[in-house]
Amino acid sequence: MALLVLLSAVFLVALGLTAFGGRTVQTAAIIPQRNLATVAQTRPTPLIVAQRGALNIQMPISKARLTAIGYHSAHDGALSLKPLGHQANEGVVQRVIHGIFGGGGGSPKWYELSGGAKSAIDVGAPVGSDVYSPVDGDVVAIRPFVVEGKTYGAEIDIQPQTAPSLVVAVTQLVADPALTVGTAVVSGATKLGRVVDLAAVEHQALARFTNDAGNHVTIEVRTAPVLATG
Repeated sequence: MALLVLLSAVFLVALGLTAFGGRTVQTAAIIPQRNLATVAQTRPTPLIVAQRGALNIQMPISKARLTAIGYHSAHDGALSLKPLGHQANEGVVQRVIHGIFGGGGGSPKWYELSGGAKSAIDVGAPVGSDVYSPVDGDVVAIRPFVVEGKTYGAEIDIQPQTAPSLVVAVTQLVADPALTVGTAVVSGATKLGRVVDLAAVEHQALARFTNDAGNHVTIEVRTAPVLATG
């Protein structure tokens, strides 16, 4: 009788250890493992959205965060840009011409926000979205972006490698703390900052084509200032 009691006790202990051991393995199996792939998903896929001569402007926002792209005229010396892709709000005549002769297609889709030269491109994204460099080059200036006397984020000026006589200005973003003047940047890989919220201080034309307030980053291309020599 004593032997039977002892064997029963050993059996129960072994059964308990097996049950708890199996449960531990099962729990560990359903815990997702964190890896670097989640970081890479926030970066934009390589896509040229506009050109200025031989200078290519790459998409600065990831596809998952993009709300809309719009072009308008700037009045601060910005140079005209050539949009790539197709105009989503083109007129009837343009649609007929493209329907007969082709053209006007491709990616990305963009909107014309105002008449005149297309010298500024607004790339829409929710507030806080990561913004990446649209060109390869070097940061030559980081200055406050001021609206109605108040600072809302920064303007980051980049001298592109392929066109050192030009400056690519990216505005309406909070600059990344790691970014300094002289920093080398890589298009689609170097984070410049995050989209800032300007909905409370200005009416954003891009909102006509998005489901939000139309917050965005703006990209312009200007002639680089000539340093005086003496």
